[in-house]
Parts: sequence; C-alpha cells; structure tokens
Amino acid sequence: MTARTETARTADRELTLTRLYDVSPDKLFQAWTDPEVLKRWFAPRPYTTPVAELDVRPGGRCLIVMRGPDGTEIPCPGIYLEVETNRRLVTTDAYVEAWVPSEKPFMTLELTFEDLGGSTRYTARVSHWSTEDCDAHEKMGFHEGWAQCADQLAEIVAGL
Repeated sequence: MTARTETARTADRELTLTRLYDVSPDKLFQAWTDPEVLKRWFAPRPYTTPVAELDVRPGGRCLIVMRGPDGTEIPCPGIYLEVETNRRLVTTDAYVEAWVPSEKPFMTLELTFEDLGGSTRYTARVSHWSTEDCDAHEKMGFHEGWAQCADQLAEIVAGL
C-alpha cells in the first residue's frame, strides 16, 4: 500500500488528517499512549519531544513538550476525555488537570484507529474553539507539520 496522507479543513473550526498505515490499530494506539514511543515521532523534525507525561484514562492529564532547534519549548497540556483501547482517543486542552479549566482552550483532538484487517485508517480530527483558532492552527503549519509527523509515525510503528 502506498502511504498517502490527506489533510483538510472540513468545517469552519475543524482540521483533519487521514492516513492508511500497514499496521494494526494497536501499534498506532501504542505510539500515542507510550511516552517513550511518542517522544520519537510527535514533533516535526527538527523539533524534538523531550517530555511526554501521559496518564491515559478519562480525566487523566497529559503534558507533551516540543522543543525547537533554538531551544524554545512549546508545552501542550491537556486531559483525556475518552479512551477506547486500540480504537479511539479524545483529548482537549480545555482543562489543565482533572476538571480545572485552562485560561485559553484551543482545541479538542479526536483520534480514531479503524481496523481494516491488516491495515488501519488513522484519522485525527482537530476541533477548535473558534474560527480564529482554526485559522491560526493552519497558519502555524497544521497541514505540513501534521503530515510530516504522520510520516515519522509510519517509520516508528513499522518497527513496533
């Protein structure tokens, strides 16, 4: 199967990425829920991911930190809303821990891992709190950056 990543703006506040992977859903789920695996692919190169603290359960906190080549760190805190092992993950930055609201929520991420019998359709649906946030995410490089990370993810899950 030839890997093809598709990104789109599917609504005024929604961006999506879809890709087929030649692995089972459990490997993709592991790549999102095992901190040591996630650190290997999460940030688009040359960025790195030095921190991945993941309490993978509904209400559990996550903190992922990306580091730029100049040393600038970009923290990505959030809370897991839904966890369906090997099928679905939903996280949001609307909360900073438990159910404590964040100062400025930006997005909710829904990941689905659809088993196609030997391969997986992976979909990342990013819903933003406003059209301005969605516009900003596109300008930050959503399409290019998330597609690059999807390629990096393919490299990692092939070896799991």
